[in-house]
Amino acid sequence: MSDAHAHSAVVGAEGHLIDSNILNGIFDKVIERGGAFEVLNFSIGRTNEDFSRISLKVSSPTVGALRRLVEDLMLLGCHPVQETDALVRVADRDGCVPDDFYSTTNMRTHVRVGGEWLEVDRQRMDAVIALEEGRAICRKLREVRAGDRIVCGLEGIRVTPEFRERDRADFAFMSNEISSERRVEASVARIAVLMREVKERGQSIVFVAGPVVVHTGGAAYFTELIRRGWVDVVLAGNALAVHDAEHALFGTSLGVDLEAGVPVPGGHRHHMRAINAINRAGGIRAAVESGVLTTGVMVECVRAGVGFVLAGSIRDDGPIVDTITDIVEAQNRYAEELASAGLVIVLSTMLHGIGVGNMLPAWTPV
Repeated sequence: MSDAHAHSAVVGAEGHLIDSNILNGIFDKVIERGGAFEVLNFSIGRTNEDFSRISLKVSSPTVGALRRLVEDLMLLGCHPVQETDALVRVADRDGCVPDDFYSTTNMRTHVRVGGEWLEVDRQRMDAVIALEEGRAICRKLREVRAGDRIVCGLEGIRVTPEFRERDRADFAFMSNEISSERRVEASVARIAVLMREVKERGQSIVFVAGPVVVHTGGAAYFTELIRRGWVDVVLAGNALAVHDAEHALFGTSLGVDLEAGVPVPGGHRHHMRAINAINRAGGIRAAVESGVLTTGVMVECVRAGVGFVLAGSIRDDGPIVDTITDIVEAQNRYAEELASAGLVIVLSTMLHGIGVGNMLPAWTPV
């Protein structure tokens, strides 16, 4: 036996393995990790509705290398063929877990407990799995308390990737030679369809918006969506509210006249004057009610009863009093608003967009 085959395990996977390019990913990962594989069984779905199934023997030169390989393959939907219950250890102190804890992905996950597979609730990235009253639930490290039962190791855990839908018309569109302008138009049309579907299901549409919405003149269109009931929650930072208020009060954003596209004298002070005006009024809602603010994104949110959460950052000027400067509290508030989200639309904010993405399960469209 060669060194590459010194330690082995048998894993399996099922789903739309070919259409979703998962099969190639599995093979590539084994080679990338310096291992070897042998396909023991492979059956292709007979129809476009059927799943394909594969079992294969993977080998690595050391026990540690094999463990790392299997862990990587689990992220692609593989699981050990020999089923065992998940390993459970007890947290010995608040905010800490055993060293071999399982760290979650955003993909649908099940754990085997007492011979039964439990779907993990509140699925999200970078959490641990706690067992509680017959449930498996994702928890942030800061939420762990001494005595909590934490899933550890890799046994008894199944991860299911999101498979690419077998929508032939959609695939045909993606393969067409079309202009970038047409591509944007088609994407917007698809988003509109998704928004209608989400509303029909009674779920919420969450917008994660950055100040570029104001800088680029997009606020007028965003406010129209709010007025028409297509926005249920706005998640943002201090900057969106500040520059929205600056535009409402002075017609500028970062001191630039949005109509003329040129800086105005003294414009560099405008965002600070806007912060001062909002804080003097007692916050965004008070500013709207008192007439200090009469137009803009935040005004329409208040008038339409659309919830908003502003998360602070180290870059903030001010901030305005509505901004949550405790980052743990801000994360918790974001998570609360995302719990019922059926669609999340990110508008030009990498910081908050990535943060929100980490809080969502893979099956929530972003």
